[in-house]
Amino acid sequence: MQLFPCPFCGPRPETEFHFAGDLGNLRPEGFLGVSTDIWAAYLFSHNNPKGETKEIWKHLTCMEVFTMTRDTVTHQIISSTALLPEGEGA
Repeated sequence: MQLFPCPFCGPRPETEFHFAGDLGNLRPEGFLGVSTDIWAAYLFSHNNPKGETKEIWKHLTCMEVFTMTRDTVTHQIISSTALLPEGEGA
């Protein structure tokens, strides 16, 4: 089992975490002006790059949201931070 570094609780088993999305995948603004195609792309299309990626994660134990940079090939955690960049909330 892999250990993920929660910036609030420290290293914890990966089963305590929920993937909240790609960092930078911004929610479409507006309600009536957003087409179903745009909503579908926001909800279901993910970058899924090979290599280093920045993601938003939620620790289900403490319910805190944070960013994590990890390598999708080696599964190595590069960094995690408690702060989400302005406008990048989950």
